[in-house]
Amino acid sequence: MAENQNKDINEVENEETAEEVKETTEAEATEEAKETTETTETTETTETTEKAEKTETSEGDEEKKGFFKKKEKKSKQEEKIEELTDRVKRQMAEFDNFRKRTEKEKTQMFEVGAKSVIEKILPVVDNFERGLAAVPEEQKEDAFVQGMEKIYKQLMTELEALEVTPIEAVGTEFDPEFHNAVMQVENDELESGMVAQELQKGYMYRDTVVRHSMVAVVQ
Repeated sequence: MAENQNKDINEVENEETAEEVKETTEAEATEEAKETTETTETTETTETTEKAEKTETSEGDEEKKGFFKKKEKKSKQEEKIEELTDRVKRQMAEFDNFRKRTEKEKTQMFEVGAKSVIEKILPVVDNFERGLAAVPEEQKEDAFVQGMEKIYKQLMTELEALEVTPIEAVGTEFDPEFHNAVMQVENDELESGMVAQELQKGYMYRDTVVRHSMVAVVQ
């Protein structure tokens, strides 16, 4: 009987021990499951954070690339603008030089043409002067002679308006730039090398000699 009681007591103790072991095992399993869940959540959170950081970094890199591309594109546009501006300035300078050169050539051509016409008119002036000089004193009041003198004065006025002027000769020092010596004469009143007589009047057109004065120079 006592043995049966001891046996029952042992069985009860064993059951209690088994129950305690079961509870302990379940508690440990629950704890492990909780830790596993927390680890998983932490891992997922970390991965999500890393992905977000990568996304932000990628977006930042793309923004930087886009900024540098815009800057690079703007730089090319500025270079193109500078190139075109320089080209326009060069063309304007070339055109200005061409305009000045053309105006100079036109002026030279006009002066050459005017000089040629004046050279052809001067013999007519010479003939007027010779004809008027040959008129006798008693005929200078005739209407014909007066008309010739008026025409001669009008011709000289027009030539003067065109800046055609006679070269001074008699009483001045001989200058080969303006005078053409054809003979030498003796003259007590003038020094040697002075122009004593003008055989043909010389003329200038502005600053250019159209015809040299034909003169006689003192020995």
